[in-house]
Amino acid sequence: MKEIHGNEMGSASSHVPTDWASIDWKRVQKHVRVIQIRLVKATQVGDWRRVKALQRWLTHSFSAQALAVKRVTQNQGKRTAGVDRELWNTPLQKYDAIATLKKQRYRPLPLRRVYIPKSNGKMRPLGIPTMKDRAMQALYLLALDPVLEAVSDPNSYGFRKNRCTADAMSQIFILTSRKVSARWVLDADIEGFFDNINHDWILDNICMDKSILRKWLKSGVVDRQQLLATTAGTPQGGIISPGLANWTLNGLETELRQYLGKKFGITKAEKLKVAVVRYADDFVITGASKEILENDVRPWVETFLATRGLRLSAAKTKVVHINDGFDFLGWNFRKYSRKKSEVLLIKPSKKNVKTFYEKLRNIINDNLGVKQENLIRLLNPMLRGWSQYHSPVVAKEAFTRMDWLLFHRLMRWAKRRHPTKSADWIRQKYWRSIGNRAWVFAVDIINAKGKKDVMELYSLASTVIDYHKKIKGAYNPYDPKCEMYGETLRQERMVNAMRYRTEWVKMYVDQRGLCALCGHEMDMDTGWHDHHIEYRVDGGSDALGNRVLLHPNCHTQVHSLALKVVKPVPA
Repeated sequence: MKEIHGNEMGSASSHVPTDWASIDWKRVQKHVRVIQIRLVKATQVGDWRRVKALQRWLTHSFSAQALAVKRVTQNQGKRTAGVDRELWNTPLQKYDAIATLKKQRYRPLPLRRVYIPKSNGKMRPLGIPTMKDRAMQALYLLALDPVLEAVSDPNSYGFRKNRCTADAMSQIFILTSRKVSARWVLDADIEGFFDNINHDWILDNICMDKSILRKWLKSGVVDRQQLLATTAGTPQGGIISPGLANWTLNGLETELRQYLGKKFGITKAEKLKVAVVRYADDFVITGASKEILENDVRPWVETFLATRGLRLSAAKTKVVHINDGFDFLGWNFRKYSRKKSEVLLIKPSKKNVKTFYEKLRNIINDNLGVKQENLIRLLNPMLRGWSQYHSPVVAKEAFTRMDWLLFHRLMRWAKRRHPTKSADWIRQKYWRSIGNRAWVFAVDIINAKGKKDVMELYSLASTVIDYHKKIKGAYNPYDPKCEMYGETLRQERMVNAMRYRTEWVKMYVDQRGLCALCGHEMDMDTGWHDHHIEYRVDGGSDALGNRVLLHPNCHTQVHSLALKVVKPVPA
């Protein structure tokens, strides 16, 4: 497949894909990647005219438009419609949608306002764009993200490729764990971040098509059947919103370092131990003394935010000592006295533990009449996800206590189902011994192979505590110089995420982390499907030699076009 737009440099139209299934995604990914690499190089040398030209080229290309449609029709929001109530479910709708992603006469529709509950009991407003507006945002994000990565702060970790909360946690550990480390922390909170960003600042500073950006910012929102104007902020729920938010706070780290260097001199500024760690709009700033954070850093941060229409929350922003501890991203960071020394321990925060237990309690209370098998199916993904999030920190105590609380909650669930039965009868029906473990909440099932098996509730206490390998601050996923480092890091993290399914780990390693059909990388964002080369209905076995990992879309393509997948040669 070759590019079909005449304004693409060196393109030709000798072969045009005729439908969604015939798109060569490997070539599409390669074409977009080439332009994104050139965007990074132009940004690094400050050639902004070339950046603008490359962005226009990319947003007008068939490849980028196809990828944008693919993203919005495969992500978690693909079944959530905007104000027009339209969804792109069929291959024909997806293919036809590619041709609609044009700048000419484009006018976004208002957002559909929905509310989701927050951990504090309040409601968080989300703005849901239409499918077309989501695809347009995904398209322009392909051209914005490489530029954003090139200008981002090293220790900004939210909503960036291959970066996660554990990276931010590891950086805080590096900054505060040693005896000579900073002992004071500015725990900052921005008041109504997404609702108050100044539109004029965004339009003046963000490097993308201004006319398109202005239309998104001013599109309005439909809330309870009323059309409301949007005069400030970016809506939570838009694909491009995290990118705009990151750009808004970029410079918080680098410009603060420059300010302190000019005021105190480079040598003295380093002794102040001021450092910023940010995840989206949440950030902490370390310092050698309370005075430097309160008298110099905080006023500068307030000025920095004010130019963007933002301000710190007076009630939630505070300067704390590391011995008193602080909460960040669901963890508590605190130094404890150990004989003649101090040690920094990172644990799940009390608030995070309480919130998670409430989720478990509600699930159990809402499913009093379901079978034990179905209840385990509901709880296990939650338990695995929570344990995996906290597995890099000191969480054994929290895991053990959560197992204990969950046991008593399940015992109440069982007694309510059988109020006339004895405790011994209930224990024998719902709990059993497996190996050296007693009181395992488990049930007999028939697995996919038609054989008898045992389904058991995931044990939090059995979770392995793993050290997290932090990403390098200078890593840029679009820079060819970082290609090998990025591939190694991605594969290590994917193997860790798959550790509960050893056969997936082996297939992933054998395939070098690449899809067996398109040859493009698989990660947590793309997802993966387990495909049988010879279908089981045709007598194919479950042996690893007959299975490969594919992207979800590639898996659909294999079945719809009756393609044959060849087992890759192991790495």
